[in-house]
Amino acid sequence: MTSTQPLALFLMGPTASGKTDLAIRLRQHYPVEIISVDSALIYKGMDIGTAKPDAEEQALAPHRLIDILDPSESYSAADFRRDALQQMEEIVAAGKIPLLVGGTMLYYKALLEGLSPLPAADPEIRQKIEKEAQQKGWEVLHQELAGIDPVSAERIHPNDPQRLSRALEVFRISGKTLTELTEQKGEPLPYEVKQFAIMPKERSELHRRIELRFEKMIAAGFEQEVINLRNRGDLHLDLPSIRCVGYRQMWEYLDGNGTLEDAVFRGVCATRQLAKRQITWLRSWNDLTWLDSEDIDSAFTIVSCQIEAYCR
Repeated sequence: MTSTQPLALFLMGPTASGKTDLAIRLRQHYPVEIISVDSALIYKGMDIGTAKPDAEEQALAPHRLIDILDPSESYSAADFRRDALQQMEEIVAAGKIPLLVGGTMLYYKALLEGLSPLPAADPEIRQKIEKEAQQKGWEVLHQELAGIDPVSAERIHPNDPQRLSRALEVFRISGKTLTELTEQKGEPLPYEVKQFAIMPKERSELHRRIELRFEKMIAAGFEQEVINLRNRGDLHLDLPSIRCVGYRQMWEYLDGNGTLEDAVFRGVCATRQLAKRQITWLRSWNDLTWLDSEDIDSAFTIVSCQIEAYCR
């Protein structure tokens, strides 16, 4: 082996870019174990709208860190880092290589760079912020954040109560802004990391794949899946799970906002916007090898060479 540190592979890329197909193929040829890096796949009962690996795909290549949480619960980058490190240790202890696959770039960043020293949540302060929001509206609280921490206010949308509340909570607890604290990094990842990003060369092909995936989701019963979630009675649009791309648009349609066709159109547009954000992250990423998802054989060979070089 050429490194004193164990190898970890990152397979990143925008939604619908072909990450899962390549990961499954690698799993069938090499001693790799897949860890999902996806903030939507963690939720139980959210299978169709997240394009979660089905039973057949799971049988071929089991994915860790999927179906670990109820949709009523929240999951942070800190939670992911803790869980992913534990899974990686288990995989390495078994003599295998962790293959982290997904498109939640914030999770990869937390894993690579460590976490900033943010204060733990304070239920009392959080409740006070919620009460203020009910009285004044989130727009007013967003203006307050802009006066305290303009960088975070620029990044956080006024209609994103979870992140807006957290930014205000951090300042009220610590007296320091989210921007100040996130500039301080934690422990780096103790692995030799090889990073890959896969996507089609043409953006139009990615858009075609996104539309096709949404059509398949509708045909597979996505509307009924969201109806089932609504029927629980304890879920709502402010939860991170229901804000997932596709679920929000379907939920709003079931609330009586527009037609199913409108919901599909908005869902496709939101998915394209998500893909654009993911690509923007990746364009600024360091030490990244790009793979063409329309030449899966070449992509497989490139990653294989890294695995084989490490295992010699």
